Amino acid sequence: MIMLRSFLNALRGLPRPAVVTIGVFLALGLFGPYVTPHDPNAQDLLMAHTGISAEHWLGTDHLGRDTLSRLVASARTSLVGMSLVLVIALSVGVTIGTIAGFKRGWVEEVLMRIVDVGLAMPSLIVALAVIGIFGTGYWNMILALALAWWPGSARISRAVAVGVMNRPYIESLRVLGASPARIYFNHLLPTTIGAVLVYATAEAAAVALSIATLSFLGLGIQPPTPEWGQMLVDALPYLEEMPMQVVLPGLVLTAVVVGFNLLGESIALNRVPVPLPRRVLKQRRSIATTWRKATT
Repeated sequence: MIMLRSFLNALRGLPRPAVVTIGVFLALGLFGPYVTPHDPNAQDLLMAHTGISAEHWLGTDHLGRDTLSRLVASARTSLVGMSLVLVIALSVGVTIGTIAGFKRGWVEEVLMRIVDVGLAMPSLIVALAVIGIFGTGYWNMILALALAWWPGSARISRAVAVGVMNRPYIESLRVLGASPARIYFNHLLPTTIGAVLVYATAEAAAVALSIATLSFLGLGIQPPTPEWGQMLVDALPYLEEMPMQVVLPGLVLTAVVVGFNLLGESIALNRVPVPLPRRVLKQRRSIATTWRKATT
């Protein structure tokens, strides 16, 4: 009950449209296979390009597949792919960044120069290069995007780690004889992960968009697996005949990207200290003055 209240209090400061959009996306990604009205890959050429009906609420595509079922199933495809990319990228980035901030010296210089090289190259170009070397496929796409996204998390992790290592309580732990492993795993790593998760919330939108982009180009998720980018490229030849087949996956993808961007921006702004009102400052100065006179 206490955890639920804390979670609800944390959601109060977040924009409701973003919370609702991301909540629906996560729910469909987790429970999508259980709520789809039809098999998303079932083909019925006799029902191709049918409009909205009682059986097919959003119509069917050029192969007679139910559009609503494919939209819902695509949420799980994007959620799983996005989660894998972020987990791999954050694991590599946090490890390199925290080691650089913890060791300092030549270790930091070598690791951060490697990170600078990664940051200098556009993420989509890196992904395209990796796919060009290893070929198309689901896991190759995950590897390509993870290699493209880890430098950003490494840079943020290093900055947070340096700030933590310069705090007085870390110096106190060293004086008291705490081992480097205890300082790293008990104090440095948890603080760094908390800061990087804010970065991951904002980057989730870019990862989801990159997955759709690679699938749209034919380099990511391959048919017949339902995916929003794949649905767009399949429906493009029939744009004039059935424009809704292009509009619907585009709208869903746009809503998810905008929702993650708004959520990440709101979380980042909530972590920025807010200036106190003048009335509160005046009260605190009065209390400080009274305490100083009393102690004098």
